[in-house]
Formats: sequence, C-alpha cells, structure tokens
Amino acid sequence: MTEIRDVERELDSFRGRLLAAALFVLFCFGLLAARLVYLQVLRHDDLSTQAEANRIAVVPVVPNRGLIVDRNGVVLANNYSAYTLELTPSRLADSLEATIDALSEVVEITPRDRRRFKRLQEDSKSFESLPIRTKLSDEEVARFIAQRFRFPGVEVKARLFRHYPLGDVGSHLLGYIGRINTTEKKAMEDWVEEDIANYRGTEYIGKLGLEQAYERELHGKTGVEQVETSAGGRAMRRLAHQPPTPGNTLMLSVDIKLQALVEQLFGERRGALVAIDPRNGEVLAFVSKPTFDPNLFVDGIDVDSWRELNEDIDKPLLNRALRGTYPPGSTFKPFMAMAALNSGKRTPSTIIQDNLTFSFGGRVFGSPESDRPGPKDMRLAIVGSSNVYFYTLANEMGVDLIHDELAPFGFGRKTEIDLQGEVTGDLPSTEWKRRKFSKPEHQKWYAGETISLGIGQGYNNFTMLQMATATATLASGGQRFRPRLAREVVDVVSGERRRVASDALDPLALKPEQVAVIREAMGGVPKEGTSRAAFMGTAYTSGGKTGTAQAVGLKAGEKYSQIKADERKRDHSLYVAFAPVEAPTVALAVIVENAGFGSTSAAPIARRVFDYLLTGSYPSEDDIVLTREGKTTAPVGKPRVATEVPLPSVNGAALP
Repeated sequence: MTEIRDVERELDSFRGRLLAAALFVLFCFGLLAARLVYLQVLRHDDLSTQAEANRIAVVPVVPNRGLIVDRNGVVLANNYSAYTLELTPSRLADSLEATIDALSEVVEITPRDRRRFKRLQEDSKSFESLPIRTKLSDEEVARFIAQRFRFPGVEVKARLFRHYPLGDVGSHLLGYIGRINTTEKKAMEDWVEEDIANYRGTEYIGKLGLEQAYERELHGKTGVEQVETSAGGRAMRRLAHQPPTPGNTLMLSVDIKLQALVEQLFGERRGALVAIDPRNGEVLAFVSKPTFDPNLFVDGIDVDSWRELNEDIDKPLLNRALRGTYPPGSTFKPFMAMAALNSGKRTPSTIIQDNLTFSFGGRVFGSPESDRPGPKDMRLAIVGSSNVYFYTLANEMGVDLIHDELAPFGFGRKTEIDLQGEVTGDLPSTEWKRRKFSKPEHQKWYAGETISLGIGQGYNNFTMLQMATATATLASGGQRFRPRLAREVVDVVSGERRRVASDALDPLALKPEQVAVIREAMGGVPKEGTSRAAFMGTAYTSGGKTGTAQAVGLKAGEKYSQIKADERKRDHSLYVAFAPVEAPTVALAVIVENAGFGSTSAAPIARRVFDYLLTGSYPSEDDIVLTREGKTTAPVGKPRVATEVPLPSVNGAALP
C-alpha cells in the first residue's frame, strides 16, 4: 500500500524548526555579544585593573630596624638575617597537625616550636604566614626546597631578627621587640592611614624600654615591590621597586661600660642605680638588678623561660629604677634641711640638743646605736645623720609644708623620662592621704605620722629615678631638667644628627648661700661622716648622704635583730651623691635591697661610678667582691686605670 506524504506540510514544519534554531543561535550569539560589550566596553577599566592586580602582586618590604648605640658608639641593638620556615594555615592541602608532622621529617621541629606556633596562631588570622621554625641552617633550607612540592602553603622566607649583643646588660633600659599581638593590632586601627600603611608587612614592634618609647624612630619606612606572578601565584619578575627606608640610629647618653660595671658591682643582689648629668639632664647609667636577656623575647619566649622569669622571687622583669618605690631613709635629710632653710623654719646655726630619743604623743622615736648624743647644728646633723634633729624639724614644719617645699624637687611625681611605665611614688600630705585611702578613719592625718617623715620613713616612697633627679636639682642650685636616655637620633640616609634635648624646666628659686650650706654639709659626709670609709683616698671631692631604710615595719616589742635572719626583711642600703662638689657633673642615687647600712653597700658602688667618670678608673674583676650578703661591694683602695685593665667581658665578648 502506497503511503501518501504531505511534502508541503513537512517542509513548512522543517522550516519552522530551522527558523527557531536559527533564532535561538542568534539569540545566544546576541547574549555573547552583549556580554562581550559589557565586559570589554562598560567594565573595561574595572576588569583591566583586576587583571593587572592578578598578574601583579604589591608586596610590602619591611625596613631594617634602626640601631641603638651608647654615647660612645657601642652597638647595643642590631639586626641579622636568617631563614624561617613559615606556614599559611588557610593554604595548606592537609590538616595543620599532619602538615607539621610531615615537615618534622624534613627539618627538626621541637615541641617548643609547636607551642610557640600555637601561641602565634591564637593571635593571628588563618591567612597570615606564621613561622614554625626560625634560623634555619643552609642544609635545612636545601632539604626543604628539594621537597617543597609536597607542602603547598609552606615556604622559606628570609627575615631580619633583632639582636642584643651584650645580652642582659642594660636590658631594662633597652627593652625588647616582639610579635605584634591582637591587642596591639586593634590599637593600630585608631592610627592615621599613613601610619597603618607603614606597618603593613611588619610583624614586630617595640614592647618595652627604649624599643617601645622610640618605636617610630627605629621602625623606618616600609617600601613597596611590584612583582609579576604566574597563575599559580609564583613570583616571575620584579616590575617596580620602592626601597624601604631603614630606621634611624638611636644614640643614648648612657655609657654602657659604666652600665656594665655597675651591674657587676651589684652581683646577685637586687637594687637600682640612676646617674644623671645635672648640667643637662642626660642619664649616664640606668641600672636595675637583677636583669634578663632580651634576646629571649625576640623570637617568642618559651614557656619554661617565661615561667622562670615570671616566678623568680627576685623579680628580674621589674624595672626597679623606673617602677620600684622605696622609703628614702636618711638620704632624705639634706632635702629636709633645704626645705627648712627655704621656708625659714631653721637657720644653719640653729642648735638642737640630740639625746638620741624624741618623744611625741606617748611614743619614743629613737636613733641608731652608732649615733652620738650632743648639740647639733645643720651641718653636724647631716654629716652625722642625726635622727633627733630631723624629728624635731618635721614636727615644726608639718606634713603640708614639707610636701609644698619638696614637691618642686620632683618627689611624688613622674620625672617624664623618655620611657613608658614610670610610677609616681608618694610624697604625703593631708590631701594625699584623703585621696589615698577609702575608709574615713584612715583618711585623717595624725601629727605623730609627721615625725617619721623627717628621716625619710613613714609614707615617703620614691623611685631611684626621682631621688637622682632631685639630687641633680639640689647639686645644680635649683636648675631642673627632664631626664633623657636618648641623646641623638641619626638619620641613616642623610646622616643628619638631631639632638634629643632634655627639656629645661623652670629653675627653683633657691638662694645660692643656702644651697652652699647643704652642699658643704653633704661634702663633709664622705670626708668625716658616714661614708668616709668608702671614699677614702679619692682624687676628687664629692658630696653625699647615706641612708638605711626599713623594708618591713617592726611589730610591737619586736627588735630588728629578730627579723634580721630573714634576708628579705633586712633594711635597704641607700646613697645619694654628686661630684665634684665645686661644679657637679654627675649626680646619682643607688639602693641595694636588704643590704643594711648605706655606708657599707650602696656608698662603695657610688664611689666606683665617680672613679670611672671623674678619673677614668675602675676596679678590676678580681677587686670586685660579689657576695649576696656581704657588706663590702668593692674594696676601697687604689683604683685601677682603665687603660691598664680591660673591662670584664660581657657574655664572652669584651666591650670596646
């Protein structure tokens, strides 16, 4: 049977399908053309920028951190380059633990490295590169590079590390740098954009001491590098380069030879010393003992080292010169005498009968067994350190007059030295006590509390920095400066040297003839007074005052001999001094904690400071007696000349 086909109908149907297909294809090409126009014309500039960004990586180049040198150019902080093995957690192909385990088969990764990495990870973001190992050897670098293909997200980088060549010498004034933590990053959000940009790529910042105080000077200016990258993110070639500007060199007023010598003289004992040039406020030595090695912190301190430092009963992390406060003891007496003259409460010739005791309000205030009774004028009271003379003076003046006369010397207030973290100490007054205590019964000032202030006890509490600054002011006849550790900032590019001036403050209105009385009396202390043994045979004149301050108060009926067995309850040894008497060029304050009389422990250290600064001499290493409980720090004899005997080495390397 023949099939009848409607050819015309089929052709119409085919033509319809063909037209639909053609229209569909045309529509698709229209979409492609529209998309092409959109991408190539409308979004050309934007996409071109993105493409260029994908091809070119803008990499910040971290600058070399500036050097820190002492007044003679001895390097105290520098940098060195080393390889680090770094992981970017977000780019790892395997889990973090598995990757680290695999890496440990190629290079050594210790448990300490793992703990430090975990701590860094807590303070960082997943896309940041974090070091798992630092200071790789060339052999370790070669082993890793040979197997690099196994570890996506892991790479070797060359980084600069901070180094403190002299180890723990001057650690409290230098401070240290460390990795920027989350808190510091949050604080940076409030910076101006220019400063934020300057810290892109930077992972370390000054944490303490001068490293923190002069961070902006030492950091430098971050550079920029444009690098062409492959699709896999590998650097192909450098397209443009704006080099970083190294940080400036910070030159200190401190003499590191003197600093190292004083730290050796302290030995294992605790204490502090600050020496200042009264003519300009420059700090010559800034000692706090015990010290610590700042190199431990640069790469992230390990748990054991941190626990050892943090739990040490001697508190090596405490900057005693800046933050340690102590009763000044009898070193306060010259300032009390100056206040008496300035206020008109006493004249130099006023005689007080010293019977070794002073009674007030039913309480008897005594004197040391070594004191001698008899009539005392102002000079004899200072040279012989008469307690009764100053008990009566404090009673006559009253707490508020004492405060008003002595506050201008800097007691009880910050000196504004160029370090952060300074404390104020306490110079009591009736208003001070109302602010200090919360309970009403503790806020009232009692007349009996004034008596002990005259001999530097009671509520008096100051830092050695304040004591040294006050001594410098007294020695200079009232001229005042803000103390400074930095002397110059040297631009490493231009070589320009910018002086860091110690700001001159308004001088105190002290009468020269009254200042002369105090200076002459203090000049008698090393000649015929309580420090004569320590200063026997000096080739220069000096003025000073010994002090012995109670570390703990005695209970009712308790004698000092009963607590003397506990070393940490013994009295502190203090000394304030200046030299030469005629035209002082150095003033200092020193405390040796729990070391007894100021004449036996603190004064000999002051002697050696003056020997070095005024005659260029110091005791040899064999001459220095370093005992924790001994009364003599250094024998008093003919000092060695610096050119004959080299300064004892520090960490195996002799100081230049």
